[in-house]
Amino acid sequence: MSQPADTPSDIWISWDQYNRLIEQLALKIHESGWQFDQIICLARGGMRVGDVLSRLYRLPLAILSASSYRENAGREQGKLDIAPYISMAYGSPAGRVLLVDDMVDTGLTFGKVQQHLLSSYPAITELRSAVIWWKAHSLVNPDYYAQYLETNPWIHQPFESYDTLTLDELKASHSQSS
Repeated sequence: MSQPADTPSDIWISWDQYNRLIEQLALKIHESGWQFDQIICLARGGMRVGDVLSRLYRLPLAILSASSYRENAGREQGKLDIAPYISMAYGSPAGRVLLVDDMVDTGLTFGKVQQHLLSSYPAITELRSAVIWWKAHSLVNPDYYAQYLETNPWIHQPFESYDTLTLDELKASHSQSS
């Protein structure tokens, strides 16, 4: 299925592009020479990115849920909620930590999450950030990014089709292909 053409206000990302961008991000971090002890990803957007980086760097992955884009089918930023706990297999965040998300848009969520981590987990000695997309209007500059987006477009990610797909539609599509 073909994607619409990109415009200054909208870009469409295929699964191949998405995976390639995560790989580019991993290489940029590697080329920087920075050594880190843990990866924390922001759920939901940072989970796939964090998973791939965790596998490539062979480091444990922790998950912190934070949400502010719930209004208007996820297109409008609302009240920020940060989960009170981080999900990780053992211990708590400490040492050099890489905070991962899919993008930094306005930077409001990302900046508040960074502040939250540093104030709630004093054992974190250094916190750096990595995202696939960094939008120009962001108030926060990530340490690592795969693409800088000057026009601040809406990014149509490949998994967004699940946001509107119903289970009945999914069932029907699987029935037709069997």
